[in-house]
Amino acid sequence: MKEQRKRLVGTIVSDKMDKTVVVAVTTVKRHPLYGKVVQVVKKYKAHDEANQYKEGDLVEIIESQPISRHKRWAVVAAVQQA
Repeated sequence: MKEQRKRLVGTIVSDKMDKTVVVAVTTVKRHPLYGKVVQVVKKYKAHDEANQYKEGDLVEIIESQPISRHKRWAVVAAVQQA
């Protein structure tokens, strides 16, 4: 059976917290009225157990059970190092 959890790819914009990174995910959407293509950036706090990922890394994150008040994602792997 296929994995049901969502996966996103984004860039780490902050690694200042302990065991947490902030990942900015950019998606491309079309404006509903004017039709212009717009980039939308959303930030997710993701769990990084070993503090191994640094700012600027391109990483893949996956949905997880709530870890804290704002953390509902976990880093799976680095797609590209900074």
